[in-house]
Amino acid sequence: MESQKQEDNEYIFRSLYPSVPIPDKLTLPEFVLQGVEEYTENVAFVEAVTGKAVTYGDVVRDTKRLAKALTSLGLRKGQVMVVVLPNVAEYGIIALGIMSAGGVFSGANPTALVSEIKKQVEASGARGIITDATNCEKVKSLGLPVIVLGEEKIEGAVNWKDLLEAGDKCGDTDNEEILQTDLCALPFSSGTTGLQKGVMLTHRNLIANLCSTLFGVRSEMIGQIVTLGLIPFFHIYGIVGICCATMKNKGKVVAMSRYDLRIFLNALIAHEVSFAPIVPPIILNLVKNPIVDEFDLSKLKLQSVMTAAAPLAPELLTAFEAKFPNVQVQEAYGLTEHSCITLTHGDPEKGQGIAKRNSVGFILPNLEVKFIDPDTGRSLPKNTSGELCVRSQCVMQGYFMNKEETDKTIDEQGWLHTGDIGYIDDDGDIFIVDRIKELIKYKGFQVAPAELEAILLTHPSVEDVAVVPLPDEEAGEIPAACVVINPKATEKEEDILNFVAANVAHYKKVRAVHFVDSIPKSLSGKIMRRLLRDKILSINKK
Repeated sequence: MESQKQEDNEYIFRSLYPSVPIPDKLTLPEFVLQGVEEYTENVAFVEAVTGKAVTYGDVVRDTKRLAKALTSLGLRKGQVMVVVLPNVAEYGIIALGIMSAGGVFSGANPTALVSEIKKQVEASGARGIITDATNCEKVKSLGLPVIVLGEEKIEGAVNWKDLLEAGDKCGDTDNEEILQTDLCALPFSSGTTGLQKGVMLTHRNLIANLCSTLFGVRSEMIGQIVTLGLIPFFHIYGIVGICCATMKNKGKVVAMSRYDLRIFLNALIAHEVSFAPIVPPIILNLVKNPIVDEFDLSKLKLQSVMTAAAPLAPELLTAFEAKFPNVQVQEAYGLTEHSCITLTHGDPEKGQGIAKRNSVGFILPNLEVKFIDPDTGRSLPKNTSGELCVRSQCVMQGYFMNKEETDKTIDEQGWLHTGDIGYIDDDGDIFIVDRIKELIKYKGFQVAPAELEAILLTHPSVEDVAVVPLPDEEAGEIPAACVVINPKATEKEEDILNFVAANVAHYKKVRAVHFVDSIPKSLSGKIMRRLLRDKILSINKK
């Protein structure tokens, strides 16, 4: 359906595809495990390195046992359990078990410092922690009951196996009824744009999102999909887009607890992975790292990779397609506060097209999108850049215990303001230009770091790059490039400046170049620009 102009002159865009029904009454675990009876022998999760596997039969049985055990330990509806684990075979069971007990799953980064985990535990009012032996010591000091995965029995902690066996012995307790409007997940949104905030998501939010994102899955694909589980499961995309989506389709998740190029390629080949959600730095690796040539790429069964979290430079896409001609590159766009909003690839057999290169795709069914002028708040027509806003049943309930930030993000009409600048073209494809907060203001002109980074990555000697704003007396801000250069390269700062200048309008030119050893990135692949900027400023002060 094309954009609709409403009476009050709003430009609102909807999906080109018919809306999809969202089931009532079911909880997220019930929805995800619908139709599981035929697949109990199939593997649901397998660890890439250890080979440890969990079948759908195990998932159903242990989700129930965990839910009963947690209830008997006193977990009540709406209470939070924090999970401090890498991507392991039991992760899906843990999340579904917490939710089945009426609890709220809150994933935390296992590599985080104890002080960071403490903030999340305190901010969420958590009642307990689930972790492994490696991280147990770190979280024991937080004064909460700790459940530990693995065989080893650790003093002062509850052993996972013992807990599940206790769950077997618990009779069916009269649980409070779990409603779709109840919270089931409290992920913490990335602290790169300010302080960490708990994002309140209900069973309905996540079911609605899965219905929209999986609308193109054909029935013959059920039970056939093998998904790479590398993106952290504590991340909303990891738990919903990888774990829940794959379980809904009765596929297999190949869990990887850390990224290493050789392990990654081995896992793709050995487990016949068909779908790999990854981040742009890995695509850069696959294109430029000589380790890739040690592998027989003809053995790959990979059909598609999906990148989200950060824009993919057009030249990188071209280089990847040349090296992996049979692999489709899909892009998606979403955020913790909503989960997925757009996808680039539908199912052509159902008349669903493929979006243009470098777009983040088309609007998913059931969603409404508009673009507003950040200064006036007026909605804008097609082909006009503005802040992307989305309205649907997937929009979070708000930030936990933070009404002020919630009111800044969700307006009275229910629109979630994403903080991303983009536009929609005549065909309904959406393009993200940049974050409002990341735009560099050079003499009043807006310069998008992502655009300059894409240009710099086309330079044969540039291995990686980040563009950051530096304060400047005359211009306000100037774009500075932090460049990882090939060790054999001879280019100097001036060569890099001239290279960009030859490819952009005058006001977009890079004004300073700093050669660095590496570009710091978050786990989801986003460039940590503030870190780089602060580093340059501290060097300049000296």
